[in-house]
Parts: sequence; structure tokens; C-alpha cells
Amino acid sequence: MTTTPVSPGLRVADLTEIRVREPGRIAAAWATRERRPLVREDGRLLLLAADHPARGALGVRGAGAAMASRSDLLERLVTALGRPGVDGVLGTPDVLDDLLLLGALEGKVAIGSMNRGGLQGASFELDDRFTAYSAAEIAARGLDGGKMLTRICLDDPGTVATLEASARAVTELAEHRVMAMIEPFLSVRQRGRVVNQLDPDSTIRSVHIAAGLGASSAYTWLKLPAVDELDRVMDATTLPTLLLGGDPQGDPEDTYASWGHALELPAVRGLVVGRALLFPPDGDVAAAVDIAAGLVHGAGGGAA
Repeated sequence: MTTTPVSPGLRVADLTEIRVREPGRIAAAWATRERRPLVREDGRLLLLAADHPARGALGVRGAGAAMASRSDLLERLVTALGRPGVDGVLGTPDVLDDLLLLGALEGKVAIGSMNRGGLQGASFELDDRFTAYSAAEIAARGLDGGKMLTRICLDDPGTVATLEASARAVTELAEHRVMAMIEPFLSVRQRGRVVNQLDPDSTIRSVHIAAGLGASSAYTWLKLPAVDELDRVMDATTLPTLLLGGDPQGDPEDTYASWGHALELPAVRGLVVGRALLFPPDGDVAAAVDIAAGLVHGAGGGAA
């Protein structure tokens, strides 16, 4: 077991010891966690994404096991969550429970990732079962929302089960008055791999399908890629939208410029970014996060 520190005074081995001897401490910590409004005065959010590993997606920029080390991932998340302007994090129960024990979720937004059953590269990848948080558990633990990946492949019958489950989750989250974050893609299979269609027209079609899921749209937000012609894409919905970072490619400066332009659109209310901020090419997590915070919240990064 590594003894790498992930927070002052606490090591990965300490997290394991708590889980062995005091598992009830996790529920108690959720019950007493300091919460905050979902959005502050500017109505914007910068969230870190940390739910990729649970779907078996560990790669960053072609490095297939970049996120394999939990101690390294936690260290990066704790650093990022400590920066001004970072509002919170999106993750699965294992990651969020670790961050909770580390004290990194106090006064932060915590979004639970719900469906991680569509394992990367699996034959059943598009039958994306809900294997993590339920709406009831999100409400009971005092999380601030639930996120669902909703890939739509017209040639794969697994899509209909995912759509039905996503609609049920949206309805149940709305009943608890908690944000439902839908991440829709129009997807196809190419040479055995699931590929998301990132052209404007495909994205617009996915937006319309996603927006109609569930019995109420009152608490529904969208999580969308920063595709071309984003102004036309955003004209497809009135739902508040966060842009995803995806697996970073190319020059980070080009990525930041793309985000900056997109954030000028009224419906775009922030970013949900994981790998691009947690694994920047120069390794400086704090600097990458500060740039994103400045884009989302303006000069100074805002107060999170």
C-alpha cells in the first residue's frame, strides 16, 4: 500500500483504515458536510469530472493507464478543489467518499455519477446500466445533483434501455428537487468502437432527445461537447448547459480559447472538465485550473 500523502496529515492508507474500522464515518460525514447553493451570484459553475475510471476509461492523451493510480488522482483532485473558483466535483461513490474523508468537499458542489455500466470497449457499452448512485441515495446523502451519460445509437438496441433509465432518473431527481445532468451523444459503432458524433447537427439532435427525458425538466441541465457552430447548437434548448472537456488533444491554449468563446453564450453556464485540467501537459494542475476558473467566473476566478 502506498503511503503517498494526498492531503496534509492524511494518506491513502488512512482512508483504507477508516473503511476497515469505521465505515459508518462516511455516512456521518455526508450528514454533516458543509453545503452551499448550487450556483452563486454569477450563475456559473466550474466542476471537475472524476467519474471516468469507474467505466474503465483510464487513458489521457493516449496514455492508457494515466488514471490508474488512485493516490495520484486524489492528490490532483485535492489540489484542484483547493483553488479559487472551483465550485465542485462530479464523481462516483468511491471517489466522492474518498474526497469527503479528506475534507475536500466542504462547501463544494458534489454531483453523483449514476450510470457507469457501459464499460469502455465492451460489447454492451451502449446498454449503459445505472450501477452507481441512485436518485434516492443522492438525495439522502445531500449531494447536489446526479449525472447520466446518455449515448444514443440508432443501430444498437441497448440505447432504449439507457433512455428509459435516464428518463426515470430525471423524474426521480426532479421529485427530490435536485439537479439532473444529462450528457447526451449521438453515437455509432466503427470497427468495434463506440464513436460519438461531434458535428453540430448530431449534437442538436441529441439535445432535443435529452431535453424530453423525464416527467419534469425543471431541474434538468445538459452537459455538452464544445462543438463547432455552438451558437446554433445552443439555440436548440433553453436548458442550462455545462461544457465538457473530453480527452484533451492538441494545444491547451486552443482549448482555452474555445471554452472562452463558448462561455459567451447565455445558455452556457460553465464547464465540467476532468482530464484537461487534472492532467495538463506541463503537470501544473493549479495553473490549468486557475485559467479555467478565470474563464468561467471572470477575473480572479470568482469565489467558490
